[in-house]
Amino acid sequence: MKKFDAVVIGAGPGGYVAAIRLAQLGKKTALIDRDNLGGTCLNWGCIPSKALIHAAHLYETMHGSAKEMGFSFKELSLDFKKLNEWKNGVVQKLTGGIGGLCKRHGIEVFIGTAEFKSAKQLEVTLNDSKSKETIEFEKAIIATGSESASLPGVTIDGKTIVTSKEALNLPEIPKRLILIGGGVIGLELGCFYSMIGSEVVILEYASQLLPGTDLDLVKVVEKAMLARGAQIFTGFKVSGAEVKGKKAIVKGTDAEGKTQTFEGDVVLVSTGRRPFTKFLGLEKTGVKLDAKGFIPVNKSLQTSVPSLYAIGDCTPGMALAHRASHEAMIAATHLAGDSHARVDYRVIPAAIFTDPEIASVGISEAEAKAKNLDVKVGKFPFAALGRALANGHPEGFCKIIGDAKTNDVLGVHIVGPDAGNLIAEAALAIEMGASVEDLALTIHTHPTFPEAIMEAADAYFGHAIHVYQPPHKPAAAGGKSPNVSQVGHA
Repeated sequence: MKKFDAVVIGAGPGGYVAAIRLAQLGKKTALIDRDNLGGTCLNWGCIPSKALIHAAHLYETMHGSAKEMGFSFKELSLDFKKLNEWKNGVVQKLTGGIGGLCKRHGIEVFIGTAEFKSAKQLEVTLNDSKSKETIEFEKAIIATGSESASLPGVTIDGKTIVTSKEALNLPEIPKRLILIGGGVIGLELGCFYSMIGSEVVILEYASQLLPGTDLDLVKVVEKAMLARGAQIFTGFKVSGAEVKGKKAIVKGTDAEGKTQTFEGDVVLVSTGRRPFTKFLGLEKTGVKLDAKGFIPVNKSLQTSVPSLYAIGDCTPGMALAHRASHEAMIAATHLAGDSHARVDYRVIPAAIFTDPEIASVGISEAEAKAKNLDVKVGKFPFAALGRALANGHPEGFCKIIGDAKTNDVLGVHIVGPDAGNLIAEAALAIEMGASVEDLALTIHTHPTFPEAIMEAADAYFGHAIHVYQPPHKPAAAGGKSPNVSQVGHA
């Protein structure tokens, strides 16, 4: 029997970060995962999908704007097998790096399935030998993440009807890909396959793609998908999917109640994820679950059993890797003795790596209206930004939501090139309590994409330089229009 100060179950972006921080704080730590270090994010999610999307951008650029720039070539082809090998190499470098960090921090890693025997003991069935290892611990962090959910009447076989995990490792490019679900995962992979030549059909149950995302931003992505030949059906209820020969058949009813049938080479089921808490034996620990199987926690990430913590996708909240990593550091710090460690969810940025990208932080216009808040909006299109035009990506815009009385930044929403990187400035602004005026007065490097944030801030006050705004009344008391002299961006 091995004894540890702390055990972390799950080695994803929450789990491995928690284990490293615990080791840094002097705790003898064990890290357990049933698959590979890095979890879904590094192995079958964030990293491999972004590697493929990057490659798709290159492929699409060479087919499109590169020719307009004067590039010419006799033949351009894509070796899909080699692309997947390159993607897998990226993943291996990162997961190998995590293993190295764990070793250097003295963390003992177990690859196998963990099951609690009590709130102080668990058993690990090791993958390589199928032998069992009993572990005693003082405290534990549960970071087991989530798994793909399906629908009644849809049987996933992993070959023709697949989840995102298999969709990242298909043996060949499908001629026709049907997406059941137009959420983040489905649309990111749908964009990738449409950019490399697949005909994509999207069947979304909600009234819009990317439910919960600002509709103004979604419309830009939808327009790009349609331009690539995608077929989009919202308000569509899938009743079943089955494999017939080498094809998959999907049936359902559209928004008007009409029955429709679609045939494709591959069906990607991306109807959400559910917490992975089964098989853990949590009933033996006293940890309580909610009605959906999530593990409720307090602001220090403690479960109903104070010595057991939970972080990331297995707890209620936004399913984001960076949320899990942040919670990991809070939980580890509290576990190690800092009773003041608390998580603050006021500012959690989110990014969707479609083409173009979407990123947001803070409140949206729809949320502001629902709360009857008095807000102002500043909006600036990338089509008026020099760097966006020079890079051949003029699509999209940056939108700033501010308090109409104080001009505090309440939310920033971006659709367009590099949105996932641009949102960091907005997150910092909201976290530190900056005003829209602060964003407008901050000198941004020229020519760059972040200038769109500064221009949107100027537009908020009616003073954007590179888009025409009709004259308006001076800003309300509580926030002055900035006195800014700008150089041209075009």
